[in-house]
Amino acid sequence: MEKTANSFKVAVLVADGFEQIEMACPRKVLKQNGACVHIISPNKDVVKGWNQVDWGNEHRVDVPLTMARAEYYDALMIPGGIMSMDTLRDNVHAVRFVKSFFDLGKVVGAICHGSQLLINANVIIGRKLTSNHAIRLDLENAGALWLNKPVVVDNGLVTSRTVDDLPMFTKQLLKEFDLHGAIEKTTP
Repeated sequence: MEKTANSFKVAVLVADGFEQIEMACPRKVLKQNGACVHIISPNKDVVKGWNQVDWGNEHRVDVPLTMARAEYYDALMIPGGIMSMDTLRDNVHAVRFVKSFFDLGKVVGAICHGSQLLINANVIIGRKLTSNHAIRLDLENAGALWLNKPVVVDNGLVTSRTVDDLPMFTKQLLKEFDLHGAIEKTTP
């Protein structure tokens, strides 16, 4: 079935303490390009971001994690944020949700510390990726080939290092979605 812009669905997986700009910037561009973007969280009603040095905004949770199914979405995006990753890595539903996207061959994007969740989902062995330099050793010890580049793409997995790389990360996400016949690109 061919995708249209309005039918392309992206899940954004976050817990309290996610890095706000790492969610907000790509989410805005995806929506501008016609994607339906859902915030998925272990929280049921709202999830609170982290704005670099202090708590950020609250965002409405579209689908509680226990109700979310990878089959419903075309892609997954995992923003960073140390607090968010600590919560999600220890959540069996989050780990299964992430692994399901890989099992189904769907596009997954992770930025900064978001790649930590991929370790627990056991999906990075032999894959090329990047992340915040602080978790490089964790990723390499889990079997990944870590590259110090703004964006790395490996068979549908799009990873990026930091908020400084957000424009390139977002542009690459759109390219990956287009490769899958998903959405029309506009300049972010």
